[in-house]
Amino acid sequence: MTLTEAPAVVPDADPEAAQAAIEHCYAQGWSDGLPLVPATRSLVDRFLATVDRRPDEVIGSLVHLNRTVTVELAAVNAAMAGCRPEYFPVVLAAWEAIQRDRSAQGGGWQSTSGPSPLLVVNGPVRAELGLNAAGGVFGPGFRPNATVARSIGLMVRNALGVVPHGFEQATQGLPGRWQVCLAENEEESPWEPLSVEGGVPAGTSAVSGMLTRTVEYVDNRHTADPEQLLADFADTISRSGAAIFRHHPAGIVFCPEHAQLLADAGMSKADVRAWLVERCGRSKADLARVGKDGVGDNGVRFADGGTDPEAFDRLFSGAGPEVLPIVVAGARNAGISMVVRVLSGWSASSVPVVGRTTPSTQAGAVQ
Repeated sequence: MTLTEAPAVVPDADPEAAQAAIEHCYAQGWSDGLPLVPATRSLVDRFLATVDRRPDEVIGSLVHLNRTVTVELAAVNAAMAGCRPEYFPVVLAAWEAIQRDRSAQGGGWQSTSGPSPLLVVNGPVRAELGLNAAGGVFGPGFRPNATVARSIGLMVRNALGVVPHGFEQATQGLPGRWQVCLAENEEESPWEPLSVEGGVPAGTSAVSGMLTRTVEYVDNRHTADPEQLLADFADTISRSGAAIFRHHPAGIVFCPEHAQLLADAGMSKADVRAWLVERCGRSKADLARVGKDGVGDNGVRFADGGTDPEAFDRLFSGAGPEVLPIVVAGARNAGISMVVRVLSGWSASSVPVVGRTTPSTQAGAVQ
């Protein structure tokens, strides 16, 4: 698909012209495959009115493609994604949070793995906008979660020009690439929010973001032993298929049941992270069997065959939240959590949400 031009504000349309406006958006190549909300001038102005930012302010770029993102282009794409205007301060915070990921500043958006942004929202804005933090948190059904995440995808597509079969080089891509925006379940978490680890005071609305390769579930509801539970996570994190480089980060989105089990055993986030950092990895013999026991000067794994088979190759390069961010989200109805394959590490830097928001009445909001 070829992108004909950057999206622009379209004229106000009456209801009878809605279908024609949607088809116009498709014809311009602006869509991610789903229908778009026509971004009329009046609608975009309502988005811009929620923040104290100049419309022409540049908020991101890909220098090697000579493309930039402005506040107004962000508003246009947020409108087309289906956001309400009051979501826009969260969209801008999410975009800045992702921009702090070093891979997003280079070729991350064009990676052959087709990375997906993971956005985590903390603070009062979760309830104000109706962001889902509980059951089905990785799935569909909640407008702010779905449309904030979709906004980022449309900005990458339409402002930066990264489209499939063009500048995007994903070999297969990821399901749900532009849909993972979740609110942390702070009410059932025994630990400090992710945004606090990202430098934002507790109780402040903020967004954290990172590029990810995929997510993998850990279903463990048959043990009350914290070390048995963590061993299951270590095994999943250490899967050889994910070992591309000498070191590679990961993350965990614990369900409340798993988080509370660990906390009841006296473990803090730092304790959980330290336990996993020490044990995640594979023996050289395991890596040799899949042709990944060697590491080149560029950090990429290859088949060596001459290494000590008994040596243990640790996965993580450090022990901080940047190599293993930990979040709590989902329902407390089963022991099912997610391991997140982080592309190049979290920035360990969260972004406060600045702007006016209006409470949402959507069912399913954080209580």
